Amino acid sequence: MKTRALLLLVSLFQFTTTGVGADAPSPTPLAAPAAKPVMLIVHGAWGGAWQFSKVDPLLRERGFDVRRVTLTGLGERAHLGSKDIGLETHIQDVVNVILFERLENIILVGHSYGGMVITGVADRLPERIKKLVYLDAMLPNDGESAFDVMGGRSEWIERMTKDGMIVPSWVQPGKPHPFDVPHPLKTFTDPLALKNPAREKISAVYLLTVDPGKKPEQDDFWKSAERARARGWPVTIMEADHNPQWRKPAETAELLGTLN
Repeated sequence: MKTRALLLLVSLFQFTTTGVGADAPSPTPLAAPAAKPVMLIVHGAWGGAWQFSKVDPLLRERGFDVRRVTLTGLGERAHLGSKDIGLETHIQDVVNVILFERLENIILVGHSYGGMVITGVADRLPERIKKLVYLDAMLPNDGESAFDVMGGRSEWIERMTKDGMIVPSWVQPGKPHPFDVPHPLKTFTDPLALKNPAREKISAVYLLTVDPGKKPEQDDFWKSAERARARGWPVTIMEADHNPQWRKPAETAELLGTLN
């Protein structure tokens, strides 16, 4: 019985390896699914990745792989806050996310102060970035600081500055999380050094938000929008306050969603 069972197993093995089974065509491998476009969002001063929590799921519904960076010392990383944090630290925060997550073909979005950061990132890793999006953001030239872009230190910034940190006066004690936190002054005074001309080849757009009832020329970021226009970038004007991701998340997601 054992011999007969062994012979039967040998016959089955020969049939599948040398018989009909061996001549059957191999199955066609399935094509790998197309990679989702990456949208990497950098928040503004005093903020954090939490500021784009309403927009995130709406962009994912549109097929984007959304990544939100929180810069050192801000948002949920406020415990790392220090007056020694400079612009280069925040640029490196985003560069490291790109490198360690192996991100490519990135739509890099910068809001407000985040425009300083994404400009520096584009200078470091232009080959990884597909498009730059300035959302009511600072658009610096080489050698400029955030204060330079905005026309110098304002009186209200001076009033809020203490021990090297700009403390947001609009945050009341006892406010539940999330909320704006003190921002390092050094990130506003550090000049941005741009060295890589390949940065200039990246496609870019500017989205200017204007408060209802105001003219675009009255907006704090009008100068940056005009710089973008002078470079030949598309400039879109949206009626909203400076934080459309909070108060008009659907409209913001729809606008960003067209920038694939």
